[in-house]
Amino acid sequence: MSTHHTHARSTLPVAGEDHARLTIDLSALADNWRAMARRSGAARTAAVLKADAYGIGLEPAARTFHLAGARDFFVATPAEGAALRATLPDVRIYVLSGMWAGSERLFFEFDLVPVIASEEQLAVFMAAVSDGRDHPCVLHVDTGMSRLGLRVEDALALAGDVARPASFSPIMLLSHLACADEPSHPLNRQQLQRFRTAVDAFDGIDATLANSAGIFLGEDYHFTLTRPGISLYGGAAVNDVPNPMKPVVTAEARILQVREAKAGESVSYGATTVFSRGTRIAVAAVGYADGYMRALSGSGVPLRKTNIPGASGVLHGRTVPLIGRVTMDLTHFDVTDLPEGSVRAGDFIELFGRNMPIEDVARAGGTIDYELLTSLGSRYERRYEAVKK
Repeated sequence: MSTHHTHARSTLPVAGEDHARLTIDLSALADNWRAMARRSGAARTAAVLKADAYGIGLEPAARTFHLAGARDFFVATPAEGAALRATLPDVRIYVLSGMWAGSERLFFEFDLVPVIASEEQLAVFMAAVSDGRDHPCVLHVDTGMSRLGLRVEDALALAGDVARPASFSPIMLLSHLACADEPSHPLNRQQLQRFRTAVDAFDGIDATLANSAGIFLGEDYHFTLTRPGISLYGGAAVNDVPNPMKPVVTAEARILQVREAKAGESVSYGATTVFSRGTRIAVAAVGYADGYMRALSGSGVPLRKTNIPGASGVLHGRTVPLIGRVTMDLTHFDVTDLPEGSVRAGDFIELFGRNMPIEDVARAGGTIDYELLTSLGSRYERRYEAVKK
């Protein structure tokens, strides 16, 4: 049974008037968290809820993970943390972007844990707790990503600084793997060794290194807390191996028109697809304004050097290719090989989901499933299938 939830990201269309819809399987979401928790062994398992829970809606995702057993949550910004706190009052919420000047109030008011990622952020945090208030923080150590975090040598110096204020007592060390989606990449072991060096210097505190792909690298990478993200939402965390996660999101678009084109005619902007035969076209109500990217058009898009065929959809159980350029609001599919009369205006075509793996669609657009999920726009009607009891 489907239920509807309104959340900050979207204003839902009136039922029956939707041009595009997302069906979000909350049972699959819960099952994916439990699967990653089992893979994490003795480590606690968090849930990453960045970017409106990877586009599916923070509130329903958070409640589902909490029901499944999650008690640690990661968000990107303090505003996301404040929104999550309104939903889950009794969990620990970590903010990956850290604390900066002007954001301190949110951390104290909503009991958020900043992930301190630089000397500047450390100074802001120390000033914020200079009145003696006790507030937890996490220290981010850069072990090879060269993005956020203190260098390992700076973290070691901080650990050995006997003059550091008692108010700075991190509850956990964090680092992020750069190449965990490639299990044989040598940087994985290098980062692991660097992180172990830092963890050993901060005696007795928790540590977290493994994202989704890192969990698949094995127990050495799990430490005391893992933090899966994309795997929870059904995405493929590791390259070139079968994806063991259950699909969570199915995206569909309404067919607005079915029309015939003659051999020699073309479709969409730029006339990039010219038909060699009579062709039946299904025009779907979805486009790049909805996060269905123009790059999914394939090699018909200028500047695409490689001959990638572009995306496909699934209609009445059959795979049908995308043709021409994806436009702002409309996308075209070739349904010539389906039985005549079987495709009608009002039908829905699956863009990705249960029958069309999201990682395959992302690959057709030269991107990753993370980007496809987090780009989903507000014009989709979001339908939540309740957790099965």
